[in-house]
Amino acid sequence: METASCSQRQVEAAAAPADAAGPGASRPREADCPSQQFLPSIEEHPKIWLPRALRQTYIRKVGDTVNLLIPFQGKPKPQITWTHNGSALDNSRVSVRNGEQDSILFIREARRADSGCYQLCVRLGGLQATATINILVIEKPGPPQSIKLVDVWGSNATLEWTPPQDTGNTALLGYTVQKADRKSGLWFTVLERYHRTSCVVSGLIVGNSYAFRVFAENQCGLSETAPVTADLAHIQKAATVYKTKGFAQRDLSEAPRFTQPLADCSTITGYDTQLFCCVRASPRPKIIWLKNKMDLQGNPKYRALSHLGICSLEIRKPSPFDGGIYTCKAINALGEASVDCRVDVKAPH
Repeated sequence: METASCSQRQVEAAAAPADAAGPGASRPREADCPSQQFLPSIEEHPKIWLPRALRQTYIRKVGDTVNLLIPFQGKPKPQITWTHNGSALDNSRVSVRNGEQDSILFIREARRADSGCYQLCVRLGGLQATATINILVIEKPGPPQSIKLVDVWGSNATLEWTPPQDTGNTALLGYTVQKADRKSGLWFTVLERYHRTSCVVSGLIVGNSYAFRVFAENQCGLSETAPVTADLAHIQKAATVYKTKGFAQRDLSEAPRFTQPLADCSTITGYDTQLFCCVRASPRPKIIWLKNKMDLQGNPKYRALSHLGICSLEIRKPSPFDGGIYTCKAINALGEASVDCRVDVKAPH
């Protein structure tokens, strides 16, 4: 065997000096041969099972906990090491617990400085397995540096702004633009996740004055603050010019004309009776009532009314002497017209 021959060569090499020293010299022991100190045999090669969620960039927010459990194999127990961007871990920030079959990387409150490339190495003898995990710690972005009202025309306003100095350690998703009219002071969103640094806000109400502000946005949300335009956008009313068109004045004057004549009627003594007719005239005509061609004006037995061209005469408790020919006459500057009717007053049976 290889171990035995190795022991014999060790003894022969030591024999000469021992004989020269004399019979009292001691012989070398076989246990002193290094080849007999066997290295442990490797039962399982080192291997790492990286969870699917960690095969892409692992994103956390500032203040979140980072707790990564990485399973591995290797027998006997392999040597486990972690590095951050190629250097040893900062033990004041990061703690590691290594078990028989897994390793846990723990950060209580993540900071942006904790971002980077973390590498796990499982080493056993001359064999090793490695896994790389990219961690990105992000936070809300800073606000855009400034916003300016460039132009106002009609019901539109043009705005420009500059990107934020701090994007929160990740790419921006866009900008949110808001407006507020001076009367209410309430803010309303007009654009969301807008990617340019200039825009036109339309549909502003005539007569109002507006202020504008813009937020930056990333995966963590909107920036805590937003710059506001120093100047207000005043939406002016356009000057209206009225053009009067000449037109011929229409002459509506006309002489009186009865559109509904009086109707003959019979009544009974003691029962009130009314006579009606309709007249049309411009200017408004004077109405005169006659009985048997005698003017009835001022007679308390009769009540005459005229409204919107409707003329009426009320005969109060007529007697047989109130029968006869009644006439309604309408007169204005352009002429006159009249209508007649007969009224019979009968005694009750």
